[in-house]
Amino acid sequence: MKHYAIAEIQGWTRIYRANFVNSLSGFKPVSLIATVNKTNQPNLAIFSNIVHLGADPALIGFINRPREAAPHTIRNIEDTGFYTINHILPSFVDKAHQTSAKYPEGVNEFDAVGLTAVSKDGFSVPYVAESHVQMALSLSEIIALSNGTFLVVGALEHAYVNEKAVAGDGFIELSKEESIVSLGLDAYYETSPLDRYSYAKPDQLLNSISF
Repeated sequence: MKHYAIAEIQGWTRIYRANFVNSLSGFKPVSLIATVNKTNQPNLAIFSNIVHLGADPALIGFINRPREAAPHTIRNIEDTGFYTINHILPSFVDKAHQTSAKYPEGVNEFDAVGLTAVSKDGFSVPYVAESHVQMALSLSEIIALSNGTFLVVGALEHAYVNEKAVAGDGFIELSKEESIVSLGLDAYYETSPLDRYSYAKPDQLLNSISF
């Protein structure tokens, strides 16, 4: 393996450095986050840094870039307190990626990229109808980070998943739902199961759990 020191990395061009560092952290979940503004105008944007924070209470976080770079999603969440997260499938990955374009305020990205907004259970923010895994969240807190980004923490309110993908112990086999992952800034991958193991203990051998 070649050694890359931070001094060398900092000397690269901005795009090369961004591609390298963004890829270095590995594959990431990628989803579309839908919000609405104070006048109920929908907004839709792609996010690849979404993370599970806890199961009880059920909390999910995502990183929002600095406000000047990505102001609409975080402002809408601050104003309304609600949003949805929707997994992306291979069948509409191009449309999902197009939402990363800097559309002016007031543009409905659902319409702009050709995806379908659907309302459920009286929740104030629409879901992406084409998605097979959908979540509704209420804002828990927004934490400012040292580099100008924000950790947005949401409490899970609703979840929609096809029953065929949920195992007897609650495990969701997302490959059955066709959920994709991302790498770097602009690359997307399909997934396939490799293995699943029993709970690890120091004095016991691992068992493989069938999918």
